[in-house]
Amino acid sequence: MKYLGLAYFTPEKFAAMAPADVQALVSQCPALDEKMRATGKVLVSASLGDTEHWVSLRPCSGKAQISDGPFTESKEMVGGLFIIEADSREEAVQLASMHPAATLGEAGGWGVELIPMDFFLAAT
Repeated sequence: MKYLGLAYFTPEKFAAMAPADVQALVSQCPALDEKMRATGKVLVSASLGDTEHWVSLRPCSGKAQISDGPFTESKEMVGGLFIIEADSREEAVQLASMHPAATLGEAGGWGVELIPMDFFLAAT
């Protein structure tokens, strides 16, 4: 079974952190990311760009209506994602718990949501 992991942050909390604290936090991520990838179960891992460059597309009269920025209203924003393949829900939770947003960044409102995927189409 494949699972989508969404890594969240709270923009207001993250922005309130001192730059040195942000750097100290972010500097810990590569080692944790590598530990997770070393399991061989990570199919995709990515950090997302600044929300000021996001584009939203919504259907309107049979065409895509395009607007700048994130459209969804939420106190949390998706800052990264990963896709893992696991033999069980328990294994998926164990793998996801290795992600930096699951163990670090409490002050920035970090967290991970793990979602089973019913459909997965890989590029060839």
